[in-house]
Amino acid sequence: MSKYSLSFKLQVVKHYLSGLEGYKATAKRFGIDHSAVRKWSAVWKLHGEAGLTTRRFTYSPVFKESVILYMREHRQSVREVCATFSIPAFSTVCEWERLYDEGGLQALTDNRRRKKTMPDTPGNKSVNTPQTPLNPDEREELEQLRVEVAYLKKPSGLTQGKKHARTRQKTQVVNELRPQHPLARLLKAAELARSTFYWQLACAKKPDKYADDKHQILALFHKHKGRYGYRRITLAGRRQGSSLNHKTVQRLMQQLDLTACIRRKKYNSYKGRYGKAAGNVLNRQFSADKPNQKWVTDVTEFKIAGEKLYLSPVLDLYNGEIVAYQMEHRPVLSMVDDMLSKALSVLSEGEYPLVHSDQGWQYQMAHYQKRLREAGLKQSMSRKGNCYDNAVIESFFGTLKTECLYLEEYKSIRELRDAIDEYIYYYNHERIKQKLKGLSPVEYRTQAQIAA
Repeated sequence: MSKYSLSFKLQVVKHYLSGLEGYKATAKRFGIDHSAVRKWSAVWKLHGEAGLTTRRFTYSPVFKESVILYMREHRQSVREVCATFSIPAFSTVCEWERLYDEGGLQALTDNRRRKKTMPDTPGNKSVNTPQTPLNPDEREELEQLRVEVAYLKKPSGLTQGKKHARTRQKTQVVNELRPQHPLARLLKAAELARSTFYWQLACAKKPDKYADDKHQILALFHKHKGRYGYRRITLAGRRQGSSLNHKTVQRLMQQLDLTACIRRKKYNSYKGRYGKAAGNVLNRQFSADKPNQKWVTDVTEFKIAGEKLYLSPVLDLYNGEIVAYQMEHRPVLSMVDDMLSKALSVLSEGEYPLVHSDQGWQYQMAHYQKRLREAGLKQSMSRKGNCYDNAVIESFFGTLKTECLYLEEYKSIRELRDAIDEYIYYYNHERIKQKLKGLSPVEYRTQAQIAA
């Protein structure tokens, strides 16, 4: 006999559905558990008064499996699927799911798992209510659910990732499951067209005509420590005899899952007015006709293990070459002064470049401006708070930090200093640029001097 009568259940359900109180307040009012209110309400919405009638069934293994597959396919909770199929106890479905995960359909059929406490006598046998046989549509849906579960049991890495790779992986999974399931059902589960499936199989049998090119791309990518994107990889490959265009290289890098490193936020050295600011003579004219015609400079900051390091370089706008640089633990005026001394030492007779910077306090100091005047150099400054007026040196800082600082784990400032020295040499002599016709800054300058 049921613990609660049908009239009592109806009274609870009607009170809850009236909207006067929530399920917890309704449960407290009638002195029952709140899970019972949720269960009765859900069953009544789906099956009406018949769902509240306590019934005992003996469920077939096929029905049990269909309940589990339906629950997973529609992402329902155990309580929700109990309400859908009018199963009295949610613990029953929990037990079915455990057995199914352990041994599949056979485990749901095996009655030896159940403990018998009393002998099977006519008086103890329960009345079996025959199950309604599945119609063809329900059987079709059940078979499709079985195939989808088998497909989803494959490792997640085979069905995730980028679109072009995911299609190949889907084909691989479907091909592996073909001996156990019909192909049409597998293709439906994988959302894969039959023509696409056979085309992918045919492609898999062909030798990869880009195998050597992929090997070359991998070698170049790792040689430059992930600093090159597909454009520079294309140029570097052409220097080694490759004839691939940039779109093919981009596609192959996507297949190899190779992505160049990404830039991060820069350091701003502006701290207000310290002296006289010069005008914006450069005015974003970032091109030069010859070496040592236009220079740009700035200061950037690095932080390692609680310590700081500051870098002050001078960059030639003719070829992007770092003419000179200086590093210190503090952004003092002597750092910029030493950097300027190194830069002036590379000038030949008759060379008086324009020197552009932001409005950092070092460049407003009278000592720095006097040295420029004595050397015959003209000073230029960006407008206040406008980083685009000095975009080239800002771009270099972004490249330096992306390709040097963020690629390695540095334990001390000393290690970072050595790495920056090594990188700037690499940047000047080895790192190619697309706008320099695939040459490094030093190679471009040398080639122009030879041609002249």
